[in-house]
This record gives sequence, C-alpha cells and structure tokens, in this order.
Amino acid sequence: MNDEDTSPKTRKEFLPLLDFSTLVLPFFTQGLVSLGLMEDPVRKENRENLNLAQRLIELLQLLKTRTSGNLEPEEAEFLESCLHQLRTAYLEKTRPAGS
Repeated sequence: MNDEDTSPKTRKEFLPLLDFSTLVLPFFTQGLVSLGLMEDPVRKENRENLNLAQRLIELLQLLKTRTSGNLEPEEAEFLESCLHQLRTAYLEKTRPAGS
C-alpha cells in the first residue's frame, strides 16, 4: 500500500489566496495574452486582440475607480502597476509606425 493516500476524499483541493491580487491577476494576465505578450495557454500561441486588451484595461480602471479609498496602499499600488504595464504595452502596439 502507498504511504500517500491520494484518493479524492483525502486529496486537498487547491484554493487561491483570498486577497485583492487574486481578483486583479486574471484580468492582467488575460490583458498580456490579448496584447500578444504572453502565450495563450489554450491555443499555445501568441495572438493579439487589441479590442479585448482595451476592454480589460477599462475593466481594471473601473475596478480602480470603484475601489478608490477602500484599498490598502499595497493593493492600490499593485493595481496601478498592472494598469500602467498594460496601458504602456497597448500604446506601443497601437502607436503608428515611425512615431
């Protein structure tokens, strides 16, 4: 018999941390995928969808606006950093050539 019992009844289910970054990271990651900066984990390729990237930036901005004054300083900084990175990459992707 195996010392480790991995039957469904004894296996512990993985649950992500219950914190603000757990809410922000999926939008941020999907934004990176939409900008073609990260491989799509389903399609196993890099593809751009700038309309989706713009929408995800807008969603994170909405989250920032709606949570203003209610976040811990490190949470607000994390959200602002994610927004800054996505906006910068989006602007680079949409900047006319030669600008």
